[in-house]
Order: sequence, then structure tokens, then C-alpha cells
Amino acid sequence: MKKLDIAVVGEIYVDHIFAGFSKWPEPGEEVFTDEYVQEVGGGAAITACALTHLGRTVNLIGVIGKNEASWIERRLSDFGVSGSGLHRGDGCTGTTASVSTKMDRSFFTYVGENAELEKHLAGGSILQHLMEARHVHFAMPLSVALADRLLEKLAAADCTTSLDVGHQIVWLQDAANLKTCSKVQYLLPNEREARILCSGDALAYLDFTRRKQWPSGIVKLGAAGAMMRTDDRPLVMQSPNIDVVDTTGAGDAFDAGFIDGLLDEEAPEECMRRACICGGLSTRRAGALRGLPTRDELKGCYEESYG
Repeated sequence: MKKLDIAVVGEIYVDHIFAGFSKWPEPGEEVFTDEYVQEVGGGAAITACALTHLGRTVNLIGVIGKNEASWIERRLSDFGVSGSGLHRGDGCTGTTASVSTKMDRSFFTYVGENAELEKHLAGGSILQHLMEARHVHFAMPLSVALADRLLEKLAAADCTTSLDVGHQIVWLQDAANLKTCSKVQYLLPNEREARILCSGDALAYLDFTRRKQWPSGIVKLGAAGAMMRTDDRPLVMQSPNIDVVDTTGAGDAFDAGFIDGLLDEEAPEECMRRACICGGLSTRRAGALRGLPTRDELKGCYEESYG
């Protein structure tokens, strides 16, 4: 019997989020907004909070700086995420400045204590913590060595796995990491990341995953929804119509919705639908956490948008 629904492993940041811009500034130009928040960020924290907001039990594992630790742990506790899986390092927590328009966003990032994450995960007790969960989600550029150490053992312990490396160009371009992609059950790239992996569009990526015999093929398409490989034809799922404020973390919220469907042993179509709803609703407010849907909001959007 598993103790937890999900263990989420990965990078944690303090996000400084600037939203509401109508356009990107030209070099040397200054633009202004009245939409700014400081928030806990990083794919691991966002996905963990999204899952607890849906009523799931989650263990978040990562590395943060001691100076920011109390604030981060208090903010995570607002979403029911325990800080017991967080290691406090002596340096500064990773920091990101996110600049967002209604259509896209860019990030400026200081890695900070996230640089120590792989070393922390190499500890002998981490695997046992992960095996206590029904599903393990990695929100990080998982190294080949760590993937080799963890993925097969997690599969043997009846843990399903997913991976969202984010826009890590070096990782995506390294052919050595294709082995990891073949071992994790659900790789969750967006369209830009998929293009780096296969040098083609979303349909080409799905065909690429089929030829590589990866367990699944999924690609996030932003406002256009998402696409998934099936036995006969691609499954395309549209996102709900949302008055977008800030797209920061939408892909991480998508991951949470998809995992939520997996935990209920839903069909692929339902997993994709939940993913698109969670990703879409997360954009309603500035910051990656404030727009995350509850279970009731997910159901309400489902009935309104998908009948």
C-alpha cells in the first residue's frame, strides 16, 4: 500500500513575475506594468501545488536556500504541500524573473541551490521516499546516471513516472538523454522542446516517439491545447477559452492535470482533457499558483467547455 499519491522531484525557485505587457520592449526600451507578484516557482513546486489543490497527497523534494526557506515553506503550506522533503542549502534559492504577455513569456534565471539537487538525490534515502508514491514526477533535466539509478527501480516498485525537463536546450540536444526518454513512461515537452528533440513540428514529434518506441508521445501546444500519440491517429485536445492574465507555469499545471487523470486510471482522452483545463485555468491570475483550479473548478470548467 502506497503512502502518497505523488512524489514531485525537481527545481524550486523564487519567482518575480511581471505580467500584463501588451508587447515586448525593443532593446534599450522600457515598458511598464502594474501587475507584479513574488511567488514560489519552478516546475516541481507548481505541479506539486496544483496536485494538492486537486486533493492529492504530495511529497515535494528539492533544494532551497536557508534564507528563503521559511517563506517558501509557509507559502507551500497554503496549498497543503509539506516542506519535509526540502533540503536547506547554505546558498540562495534559485531565482527567476518572468516577463509575460497574454501570448507568451520569457524567463531570466539564477540557478542557485538547484545546482546541488543531483547530489542531494544521490543520497540513499531518496529512493525509498520516492517508492512510497503511486506516481513520481520529475520536473528537472534528469541526468543519465540518475535516471539509470531510479527509473527501473521505480517501475519495479509499481510507481508510474513522468518527466518535464523544461526548456533545457543542452539536455534536449544531447542524444544520450534519448535513453531516459525511452524509460520514463510519460515525457511532457511543449512544442518548442519537442522541436529540439526531433527537428520537426508536433506531428513529426509524435511520429518520432513512435519510431523510437517510447512508451508515450505527448506535446503541449499552449493556447491550442495538446496532442497525444494513439494507435491509429493523433488525439488532439483543445484548451478551454480563458481570459489569460499570465501564462507562467501553465505547462506545469498541465502536467498536474494529466497526472491526476492517470491516478484515476482514466482513458488518455480524459487525462488530456484534465491537463488542458488545469493548464488553461492556471493563467487566470498573475503568478503560477494563484490561478490553480480546485477540484470543483475543474469539474465546472469541464461541463462548461466540453459539455
